Amino acid sequence: MNITVLMGSPNKNGSTGILTKEFKRGAEESGHTVEILDICHIDIKPCIGCVQCGYEGPCVQKDDTEIIRRKLLSSDMVVFATPLYYYGMSAQMKIVVDRFCAYNSSLSRKHLRSALLSVAWNADDWTFEALEAHYKTLVRYINFEDMGMVLGYGCGTPGMTSRSRYPKEAYELGRRLR
Repeated sequence: MNITVLMGSPNKNGSTGILTKEFKRGAEESGHTVEILDICHIDIKPCIGCVQCGYEGPCVQKDDTEIIRRKLLSSDMVVFATPLYYYGMSAQMKIVVDRFCAYNSSLSRKHLRSALLSVAWNADDWTFEALEAHYKTLVRYINFEDMGMVLGYGCGTPGMTSRSRYPKEAYELGRRLR
C-alpha cells in the first residue's frame, strides 16, 4: 500500500514528528511504502471560496496544492499528522484540507484509507473532542476508510512524547495495516 503522510507541524523535530516517524517505521516493516509530505514548508494558499474548480479542478490559484493532489490520488492511504492548536488541526493542515475542494470528487471516488496522528500539551479527557469530530466528519464526507487515531495527551514537548505510550501506539497503527 502507498501511504502519504501530510505532516502538519511547523516544528520538524517536535512531538508530531515523533509519532509520524514511528508510524512510518511500523508501516514500512509491514511492507508499505510511506512518503511524508511536509505541508508546512511548501507554498499553499488558503481557499478563496470562488468554486471556479467546480469541485474537480483545476484551482485558479497556482501554488503547490497540485503536488498534494497528485500524491493523494496516487496513494492508497492518507495520514493526517498535526499538533493540536487551540483544539483543532494546525492552520497549515486546515489550509490543505480546505483545498481538497478543487479535487473533492476524485478524492471521494478514490476511497482512501485514512488515519489521524495528533499530540497536545493538554491531558484533559475532552482535549481532542473537536479535532476528532472534524476528522470523523472529513472521513465521512470524503468517503475515507478510517484505520485509526493516535491522540497523544500530555505530549507538550518531544521529551514528554518520547516517554509516553504514544510513539508505540503510532508504530503499532502502522504495523497492523494490511
